Amino acid sequence: MNNENPHNQSITELKQTAAQVRRDIVRMVHAVNSGHPGGSLGCTDYFVSLYFRVMNYSKEFTIDGKNEDIFFLSNGHISPVWYSVLARAGFFDVKELATFRKLNSRLQGHPTTHEGLPGVRIASGSLGQGLSAAVGAAQTKKLNKDNNLVYVLMGDGELEEGQIWEAAMYAAHHKVDNIIATVDRNGQQIDGSTEEVMSLGDLQAKFEAFGWHVLEADGNNFELLLPALENAKAATGKGKPVLILMNTEMGFGVDYMMGSHKWHGVAPNDEQLEIALQQLAVDVASDY
Repeated sequence: MNNENPHNQSITELKQTAAQVRRDIVRMVHAVNSGHPGGSLGCTDYFVSLYFRVMNYSKEFTIDGKNEDIFFLSNGHISPVWYSVLARAGFFDVKELATFRKLNSRLQGHPTTHEGLPGVRIASGSLGQGLSAAVGAAQTKKLNKDNNLVYVLMGDGELEEGQIWEAAMYAAHHKVDNIIATVDRNGQQIDGSTEEVMSLGDLQAKFEAFGWHVLEADGNNFELLLPALENAKAATGKGKPVLILMNTEMGFGVDYMMGSHKWHGVAPNDEQLEIALQQLAVDVASDY
């Protein structure tokens, strides 16, 4: 299997890809009046960085992911951004994005596996489980002498789940140092700000106390995000699991959505969609 990254976009190209992905997101959730645009828009630059610059993977998808980097989405409700990026990266036809959340679609509201969608290795959306799966996959790679990495994304509100901390403790104890976990720290969750619902405290100090190597990143600025991802890669293989605290803004790119938990799981209406698409202009749109 070819484990070379099939994409190596420049920052200018990454920005165009991100704008197109954001167009996909708002159109997908608008079409069915259902879905989660806020977190999807906030994490777009992270997904685009992984699949168009950072990860070594093959589009000849296999569920075991041997000899390539693999990714797990723990906060599965932000499926629109992942589906768009997988399609734009060539895992399946971009036209299939039009089936999002429809009956018999492979693009369910939360990623699932029984439909056999290329790129998806676990069902997710029951929050708190992704880090456990990713740590298991990373440990498997070490046992198989596979030197590739495992990436996983979690939401910050998701850290209220106790299973996250069990997995964090396990990974450090077993020196699972081939994993790069990222927390989308947008400060918002379905019922309000994370500070109001349940303060997360000093996440860097907490993960470091659990034995992790912790970095920070600006998740909405490619010039800062890409070096952070490279620094995270450089920190692997040194006996500690690696965590990125990634600061993002919910709804990034669409001004009326930015920073508001109210857009966690609400679709734009017709007028709001047009405003969003005007703000998400690209040189040459390739809308599905």
